[in-house]
Amino acid sequence: MTGDFAARDVGREPWRHRIRRPGGVVVLASGGLDSAVLVGWLARLRREVFPLFVRSGLIWERAELFWLRRFLSALPPDLSGRVRPLRVVSMPARDLYGSHWSTTGEGTPGWSEPDNAVYLPGRNILLIAKAAVHAAVEGIPAVALGPLAGNPFPDASAVFFRGFEKALAEGLDFPVRIETPFLERTKEDLVELGRGLPLHLTFSCSMPAGRDACGSCAKCRERTLALSERA
Repeated sequence: MTGDFAARDVGREPWRHRIRRPGGVVVLASGGLDSAVLVGWLARLRREVFPLFVRSGLIWERAELFWLRRFLSALPPDLSGRVRPLRVVSMPARDLYGSHWSTTGEGTPGWSEPDNAVYLPGRNILLIAKAAVHAAVEGIPAVALGPLAGNPFPDASAVFFRGFEKALAEGLDFPVRIETPFLERTKEDLVELGRGLPLHLTFSCSMPAGRDACGSCAKCRERTLALSERA
């Protein structure tokens, strides 16, 4: 171990078994519609929300982070007081994904591609693992993310989340929960739940041009169609 954390805690580990934020929840936030609504929804439930952005070296992350910060800064005053400052951490994946479209921008799934075309192997495994360690160190007993009904990926099922939660709690020796409150909801449901939130500042795009969405990828399709239902 290195750094301030090691110097402070080696031989003592005061974070172990200590829940210091009993109503707190670490939210995996990307700036997309799902996680943005999740942040606002949990704040409305009077939870203490700790948004976490995980950098993995994928081509859309700079734009995501820009729009996530704008969304958080535009939250209504009655919610913003319950949302703690954004934490940005790293969990590199470029060495794993290699010349995948997520790292190169070549062959990005287009507007008409099915949902499973945007699969990134082990994406939730990597993100949740990082968030769970952060939660344990900070004494926060829950990690939340926003997968929806019909998500086709193997690391986005109720069975997976239950099993992974048990493994994380065992491995961390800390009672961390994985919360997925939207697992039976649709994108259109989220738009309704997100009324009053600055959803126009959300962002989800696989091949942005600077900070702008391309408007032609599969991720853009999902967000555009969901928001059009509200119009």
